[in-house]
Amino acid sequence: MSTLVYVILTSLIVSTLSCGTNGETLEFLIGSRGRGLKNGCSSENHRKYRATRCSKLGDAGAPPAALPVKTELLVFADQRLASVYPIIQKFKSLVTSDPLGITKTWVGSDICKYKGFFCDSPPDNNSATAVASIDFNGFQLAAPTLDGFLDQLPDVALFHANSNNFAGTISSNIARLPYLYELDISNNLFSGSFPTAVLGMNGLTFLDIRFNFFTGAVPPQIFTQNLEVLFINNNNFMTTLPDNLGSTHILYLTLANNKFKGPIPKDIFKAFSSLSEVLLSNNQLTGCLPYEVGLLKEAIVFDASNNKLTGPLPVALSCLEKVELLNFSGNQLFGMVPEVVCELEKLGNFSLSDNYFTTLGPVCRELFYKGVLDVANNCIPGLPFQRSVVECLDFIANPKSCPGMWSYAFIPCKPPFSSGSMNPGMAPSS
Repeated sequence: MSTLVYVILTSLIVSTLSCGTNGETLEFLIGSRGRGLKNGCSSENHRKYRATRCSKLGDAGAPPAALPVKTELLVFADQRLASVYPIIQKFKSLVTSDPLGITKTWVGSDICKYKGFFCDSPPDNNSATAVASIDFNGFQLAAPTLDGFLDQLPDVALFHANSNNFAGTISSNIARLPYLYELDISNNLFSGSFPTAVLGMNGLTFLDIRFNFFTGAVPPQIFTQNLEVLFINNNNFMTTLPDNLGSTHILYLTLANNKFKGPIPKDIFKAFSSLSEVLLSNNQLTGCLPYEVGLLKEAIVFDASNNKLTGPLPVALSCLEKVELLNFSGNQLFGMVPEVVCELEKLGNFSLSDNYFTTLGPVCRELFYKGVLDVANNCIPGLPFQRSVVECLDFIANPKSCPGMWSYAFIPCKPPFSSGSMNPGMAPSS
């Protein structure tokens, strides 16, 4: 009998709770063990706290009415902001990592206060307000793609997103962005072929795609496009340097740490004559250095290390009066290190290690003893840390030749040196 009472009591409690019974009714049920049910579903207390209808005690009753959902009415300062709001929110849902909590600020209708978003008047309407630039630099965000985001911001002029973990490829739809003139997606995880969508974007002046995983060929026409800055280093581009590279108007260009192959076009040095840094290192460039290298009159840094270049060093390098760093280490250069190059007044770092040079004059030896010149792992008698005799003889036994050997003693500028030019070592002959 006791068990039956508790079963009935339990049923009453569950039924009462489902009907929305208040605390007093529940307390009465438990205290009376189910007797004297004066304040059931029809009680005033019950009506006071619940508007839901209950038929009989012990009956499951109708489900409680759903609470009204409070919706916030978003008011945007401009229709252009309203149109990109769902685009931003969709991209936010794709972000898989946000260690700095950037996307927490991407709420509400005031998009201009979202971290990384900047507003301005678009060129076609000075009275309008639109998302004009994006700066995600260093935010460490991760997302599988930028498609559906970058290419859907019709008024964006600058998009900077270096040092994140964005991946995928670049949508061809970015070519439809009429105002975009700076695009920086460096130091991310992008892959695939060169983003050809940028070709023909005449307004684009700054393109930085370095430190990614792009591969394949680089379209030659990119070098003659109206760019001021082109950074494509530290990818996996595998192509020869195009001949039209000599016609480029690019002011800042980096090609290092790829897999560019073939000889360096002679005209490239004329095109690079205004560059302060010429970076060709860590590629697969072959052939000899032409005397046109002396045209790099503004160069402060010239780095062609870790390639497969051969031949003697042109004395034309003595024309690089502003140069502070020369690096030709890790190649197959040979002969004598030109004295006039060692006389460059501002030269503070001159690396020729891991080559096959055989002769060092007094001026260059002075740089060596000062620690300015590094000639480790060459074939220079009497100096420490050189290649073995066997290794050097093996290299000499396989003659290397360069076209126009006379040009290696030619200086295309008036040298400011009292000692004059010295003829570098010539190619070894059999």
